[in-house]
Amino acid sequence: MKPVHIVTDAGNISELVLMPGDPLRAKYIAEKFLEGAKLINNVRNMLGYTGTYKGVPVTVIGSGMGIPSMGIYSYELAHFYGVKKIIRIGSAGALSPKVHVRDIVVATESHSLSSFAKSYSGDESHVKFANENLVQSIQSSIKDETVHFGKIVTSDTFDPYTGHMEENLKALGCTDPLACEMEAFGLYHVGEVTGIETVAMMTITDSSFTPDLDLSAEQRETSLNEMITLALEAIIK
Repeated sequence: MKPVHIVTDAGNISELVLMPGDPLRAKYIAEKFLEGAKLINNVRNMLGYTGTYKGVPVTVIGSGMGIPSMGIYSYELAHFYGVKKIIRIGSAGALSPKVHVRDIVVATESHSLSSFAKSYSGDESHVKFANENLVQSIQSSIKDETVHFGKIVTSDTFDPYTGHMEENLKALGCTDPLACEMEAFGLYHVGEVTGIETVAMMTITDSSFTPDLDLSAEQRETSLNEMITLALEAIIK
């Protein structure tokens, strides 16, 4: 079948892709960080752009929220458009007091109770891993940013609305995770199945340990520049 969620000529998408959850963040990145950025997708308002960063073509496109949405967009990029590398650049909530608001977390592994992998390919495992080459590229690109590397939890629900994180961690047998978000597990499994390199990095936007420092919706959209720059530097290596 032909792609139905990303509709553009194959040559319009780079082999290197950054994926924020919010399509408006994709627009922000294209306008602020890419040279000659052109709109290449607006189906369902999931905005995507391709331009250059330091002379290298890069595509930035939203993934939407949650594993199913990430699964759709990352699959189409890998299967129909020949993408080789995807870095998720998103937001997350802190699950450790060691991780502070505005810190960056790179998910070396994602633990999830989601049935996505089983539905996708019959895989019943509940942990998926980032590509080591991309992790190393991020490590070698760090300058002054505060970056943590470690395990995260990918949830099907927005935990502040449900309060079930402790029970989920017990069910997973997951100890000392750094953060929780909603997409990485799906991205990593798509990468595993299709053979593309994937990694997820997130800026901590909220923390139950310091709730007065949580970022606003506007700040989440436009103030994650350290993470964006780090991702761009890493993906062009």
